Amino acid sequence: MNLALEGMTALVTGGSSGIGWSVVERLAREGANVVPVAHRGVRRLDERLATRPWRERALAVTADVTDQRAVESAFEQARRRFGRVDLLVTSAGVWPSEDLRLDRMPVDRLRRTLEVNLLGTLLSVRAFLAGLAAVGPRDDGRGAAVVLIGSTAGRFGERGHADYAVSKAGLRGLLLTLKNEIVELDPLGRANLVEPGWTRTPMAEPSLGLPGVLERTLQTTALARIACPGDIARPVAFLLSPVAARHVTGEVLTVSGGMEGRVLRAADAVDRARVLGEPPADGES
Repeated sequence: MNLALEGMTALVTGGSSGIGWSVVERLAREGANVVPVAHRGVRRLDERLATRPWRERALAVTADVTDQRAVESAFEQARRRFGRVDLLVTSAGVWPSEDLRLDRMPVDRLRRTLEVNLLGTLLSVRAFLAGLAAVGPRDDGRGAAVVLIGSTAGRFGERGHADYAVSKAGLRGLLLTLKNEIVELDPLGRANLVEPGWTRTPMAEPSLGLPGVLERTLQTTALARIACPGDIARPVAFLLSPVAARHVTGEVLTVSGGMEGRVLRAADAVDRARVLGEPPADGES
């Protein structure tokens, strides 16, 4: 299917690796101009772009998504190069790997995770809307679109990672607001949220390699496999398409292989009497 993304310009935060980079490649293959934004991986990004046949339609930008001015500058650079930004994918994020119960979690970690994952997304969407307000809708009827990258942690929670779960759950509130605000600037504008489950990215790879993690994860996943970044990028491209998903907005698409939740305990750690309901001491039922 032709997704009709040719000539549209997409800015992708967190675009130097993992899901973000896979989205950049997918959109570029669909004919879009791509603006991957990275904080620390710009050199690697430039090296990758130099080898791609579509490199003339790409612009690598450096920005810390928690810095308002840096985010606004990234969008300004994109507009100077391509005239406008039609599409936004917010893939920048952090996931501190250490399992810590909330009462043991340093406040600095809480603050940093929320700043990158939640505030960073808000600032990115804010700058995108400001740019859309300045240039107006496209004149060819292809509406603007935003895809937020969330996580199944925002739906199911994640023990030991309250900071991450909260930061991703907050994107649902943003989504339900954004879908109604974007149409004030572009009647055909849309916003959707993709929630990946465990995905083999540089951020997740170390944890997936720990003993037992993969097995516990797959205990609740129908397809019994871990996603690769391309498994997420293809649905993102679909949701950005002004033809394939032109009447889809305000929706949450979970891409997790049929995950139903997190395993709370190993099967051999279940107290059968407790699960079945141990009778009271006095014998009453």
